[in-house]
Amino acid sequence: MHKIAKSVAVVLITLAATACSSKQGEDPVMTKSSPEVLYSQARTSMQLGNYSKAVRSLEALDSRFPFGPHKTQVQLDLIYAYYKLDDPASGIANIDRFIRLNPTHKDIDYVYYMRGLVNMQSDRYLFHDMLNIDRSDRDPKAAQDAFKDFDRLIKSYPNSKYAADAQKRMQHLKNRLALYSIKVAEYYIKMNAWSAAAVRAQSVLETYPGTPSAEKALEIMSTAYGELGQEKLKDHALMVMKANFPNNKLVAN
Repeated sequence: MHKIAKSVAVVLITLAATACSSKQGEDPVMTKSSPEVLYSQARTSMQLGNYSKAVRSLEALDSRFPFGPHKTQVQLDLIYAYYKLDDPASGIANIDRFIRLNPTHKDIDYVYYMRGLVNMQSDRYLFHDMLNIDRSDRDPKAAQDAFKDFDRLIKSYPNSKYAADAQKRMQHLKNRLALYSIKVAEYYIKMNAWSAAAVRAQSVLETYPGTPSAEKALEIMSTAYGELGQEKLKDHALMVMKANFPNNKLVAN
């Protein structure tokens, strides 16, 4: 019993010593420096591309000096640093906090722009991109959120310097979301759920007009309406097909 107690005591002493050592080993810049020094270190780290180190400095600033002279810029820098670290969850959390606390800030358009970028980042699968794997059937929620973010930016701040790029990204997102709907419609075709397939394909034409998926949507509608015995609707789909895609095999003479 005495040996057990002695062993426990040794373990506790070792843990305490380790904790003290760890505390003593903390970066003094993080624990004692002024906000000016911390912010200077953070900016230097960002300029060097060391975003992990930048986040440590910025988080220290944010927690120790929440009302300091750099408070809003610290929050903006954190948003960008988390984006560069490919950490969408932390990025969105900081973005939403900034919007809640600073709804009329002069750079609020930038924050909404970054929200769109972060949501696009969340939708991207780097591993699949590297291997050229088509995963257009993945959950589109992040892409939908990004689309809404860019749409809000353009409508609320049409003169923003980020509006033009947001518009281009919205087109990319429209293509991605339209293709997702096509994948769903094709699944319905496989399940012989003809009505559901037709409705989903039609939604592509209504919600995402002008996308490359429009031709495939009309093909699905034509097939589904044919299976449902809806000849007028089938003929209408083929008429639209002929007017817009005259070389399609379904209408080419």
